[in-house]
Amino acid sequence: MVTSPPPSVVVVGSYVQDLTWRCAAFPYAGQTTLGTFTTGPGGKGSNQAIAAGRAGAATLFAGAVGTDAFAAVAEAFYKENGIAARFAPKPRHATGTAAILVNDEGQNEIVVALGANGALSLADLPPALFAGAKVVVTQLETSLSAVAHTLRAGRRAKAITVLNPAPMRADFDPALLKFVDVLIPNETEFVALVNQLAPAASSPATAAYTEAQLAAEPPARTHARARALGVATVIVTLGKRGCLISQAAGFSFIPAHRVKAIDTTGAGDAFVGGFAAGLVEHAGDVAAAARLGQAVAALSVTKPGTAPAMPWRREVLKFLKTRA
Repeated sequence: MVTSPPPSVVVVGSYVQDLTWRCAAFPYAGQTTLGTFTTGPGGKGSNQAIAAGRAGAATLFAGAVGTDAFAAVAEAFYKENGIAARFAPKPRHATGTAAILVNDEGQNEIVVALGANGALSLADLPPALFAGAKVVVTQLETSLSAVAHTLRAGRRAKAITVLNPAPMRADFDPALLKFVDVLIPNETEFVALVNQLAPAASSPATAAYTEAQLAAEPPARTHARARALGVATVIVTLGKRGCLISQAAGFSFIPAHRVKAIDTTGAGDAFVGGFAAGLVEHAGDVAAAARLGQAVAALSVTKPGTAPAMPWRREVLKFLKTRA
């Protein structure tokens, strides 16, 4: 395991081997369609760690894998990238996998088998793992007990805790949010959180909040809904539109960069990883960190794949110079 320099960003989450099929259009039920196949490293947590590390932050990833060939792929990929990783072996479980379909428009459909990720335990995440971290990031693609432990450990280490509530789950425990400094949901996750945790923020209160409403409503209304979630900073990522930053003092909107998308898989992870690196680089400045996250996300969709598509710092800096 790479141990130097000490990590400023610690990401706890999933490693998943991506199995990707590209086709002209998504098949409908019962249809068989021809396409091409590739495989490579992925998983929300791992993607975010690679994005943060390539963006320039000293990063440590902690997750679980099986004792199969995909575990060896994971370890080799981190060594190649010079990013620290701590993989807990789970002999009774397969390494996580994801079946990904990508169409000619760059859109995707994904099915994930968590495998070893679901067995990540508190014993795999000792206090020393978080010592000295400035930012601690996690998601919902591992056991929820590991998520809760990570957020608490981040708080004890006096780090900024970041939760990407993805994929949103029916068993999500709202009590976790009291340990979260920055919450980063996408449109689907934000709508689910509002409906579960702040139904009174919907209008009328008896009607379910929808993604269509989110897309049509003014930013001030989205900000009001975000405030009802009870987290200091909520960043709602809105795909090609950009992101909305909601804090007690007010809100701001950062538009996305216009690029030609080849594959949007992992764009949200790219944003989160870039944002985490930005928090370190800009000493906790949320807006500056979000701008870096937007650049990392924009560049990631111009290449196929997930973790391998995450841009390096030199690419990000060059890109930002052209967009100044």
